Amino acid sequence: MPAWPEHVMWWHVYPLGFVGAPIRDDVDPDAAPEHRLDRLEPWLDHVIGLGLNGLLLGPVFAAETHGYDTVDHFRIDPRLGDEDDLRRLVDGAHARGIRVLLDGVFNHVGRGHPAFRAFADGGDDPGLFRARRVDGRVEADVFEGHDALVALDHSSPAVVDLVVDVMCHWLERGVDGWRLDAAYAVPADFWAQVLPRVRERFPDAWFLGEVIHGEAADIVRTSTIDALTQYELWQGIWHGIADRNFFELSHAVERNDQLLATFVPQTFVGNHDVTRIASAIGPDLVPHALAVLFTVAGTPSVYGGDELGWTGVKEERIGGDDAVRPEFPAAPPRDEELDPSALRILDAHRALIALRRRKPWLWRAHTDVVEVTNTALSLRTAVGDDAVVVALNIDDAPASLPVADGATVVAGEGAVADGRAALPPRGWLVLEA
Repeated sequence: MPAWPEHVMWWHVYPLGFVGAPIRDDVDPDAAPEHRLDRLEPWLDHVIGLGLNGLLLGPVFAAETHGYDTVDHFRIDPRLGDEDDLRRLVDGAHARGIRVLLDGVFNHVGRGHPAFRAFADGGDDPGLFRARRVDGRVEADVFEGHDALVALDHSSPAVVDLVVDVMCHWLERGVDGWRLDAAYAVPADFWAQVLPRVRERFPDAWFLGEVIHGEAADIVRTSTIDALTQYELWQGIWHGIADRNFFELSHAVERNDQLLATFVPQTFVGNHDVTRIASAIGPDLVPHALAVLFTVAGTPSVYGGDELGWTGVKEERIGGDDAVRPEFPAAPPRDEELDPSALRILDAHRALIALRRRKPWLWRAHTDVVEVTNTALSLRTAVGDDAVVVALNIDDAPASLPVADGATVVAGEGAVADGRAALPPRGWLVLEA
C-alpha cells in the first residue's frame, strides 16, 4: 500500500446533491453538460481549514437518477459538467495538497447502459451482465431487489477488463484512488484479478471497499483491497451514545483493534447513506462521537455538513436519501454566521483533527478501555509514552473518570486532577499525556 493514506483524512461529499442537480425528474444522461461541478471549488479551502486533506467524491459518472445507476463510466454526468470540470476540481484540490477519491460503481449498472439496452433489444450478449434471454426477452439479476440496477457478471473476463480500463482511465487523469461501491456484493476474488493490474500502472493508488457486513480481514486478504468501511464502529458509536450503552461502544473499539493486524479501516460517523450524526444522537453529543472517531485507529472521514451540525434523517422510501444529501450554499458559512451549537461542533472538529495531525501514529494505534459504564467511558490510545485519553459522560449528572496519564486538555469540557477527569453532565474531554 502507498504511504500517503497514513496521513489522509477525507471530506466526503455527494456531488449531485451538493450542486443541486435534479435526481429523479428531468434527468437525461445524454443531455448537454450543465457545468455545476465548479461549485465545489470554493469549499476546498474549507477542507484545508478543517485540517483535512482528502476529497472523497460520490458518483460523478453519467447515470439515470442518483448516480449509482451508471450508464457510462468514461463520461462525467452532464448534470455535473464534463471532463474539463473534473480536471479543474482535481487540479484545484492537488494545488492545495488534497487527494481525490472517486466512487466506482462496479457491482451493477443502470438499465439504460448502452450494452444492456442493446442486448435487451435483441443484440448479442456482450458478456457483461448476469442476464439471460428467456422466451425472447431478457431477464437480469439485480442488486438487492432494485430492478433498475442490473448486476454485472463478475465471473466474466470482459467485466474484469472493463473495470481495469475504467480505473486506469481516471487515474491517468490525476485521481488518487477509488472507493469501491457495494464491494461486499462482489466476489472478493474479482478484486484480486482487477487491482493488481491497476497497481502495476499506478502503484500509488489506494482502494477503499464499501463493506457493510462479512469477515473483513478475510475479504481484505482475498481481495487485496487496501481498506474497508468500518460500519461496526460507526454503529457502536451512535448506538452506544443514543442508547446510553457504552458497553456496545467499548466492544466496537476492541473489535476495531483486532482489524489492525490485517488492515487499517476507514472510519466515520456519517456518510451519504445514513442518518446524520446530529440527528442520530443530538447535536450536544456530537463532540462525544468525534472524540472517539479521531482518537482510535483508522482513516477518518467527515461527511460534508456534519462539521456544521447539519441534520437529516434517512428514510426507507423513494427520495428517502434526499435529507442527508442536500444542496450546499455557494460558499462555506463564516464562524459568526453559525449558531452556538453548530460552532461548538465545528470547533470540536478543528481541535480533534489538529490533534490527529500532531499524532499521525493514531492511524494504527491500539486503544485500551480504561473504564466503562452505561453512561461513562474512558479510552487510552498510545504508542510508547505518547498517549491520548478520552473521557466521555452522557449522563445528566456529573461523572468522575480515571484518565491514566492524560494530563493536558486538548478539547472538551471538564477538569483534570490527580489522574481523574471531572466531567459535567453530558461532558467530554480529550487529553494528551
